[in-house]
Amino acid sequence: MTKFSNITEDTWTTAPHDPRFPNQNQTRYCYQSFVDFQRCKKKHNENYEACQYFKRVYTSICPNAWVEKWDGQIEAGTFAGRI
Repeated sequence: MTKFSNITEDTWTTAPHDPRFPNQNQTRYCYQSFVDFQRCKKKHNENYEACQYFKRVYTSICPNAWVEKWDGQIEAGTFAGRI
């Protein structure tokens, strides 16, 4: 079972436009969505609907290598972001 097994082809869409990140470079949007998901997961749980929104955004625009690195840093307690 993969980490993103609850995302199906029917629910898989690209991230919607966010006016906070108007540039073509979506690095900040990726990072902020990842951090927002982690915060939401910490406050509620991973299956909470709002958390799933952030997860869909970061899984669609973030490179997998970044997500794996950040997940490893969170597990090790060395992630630089405030969660």
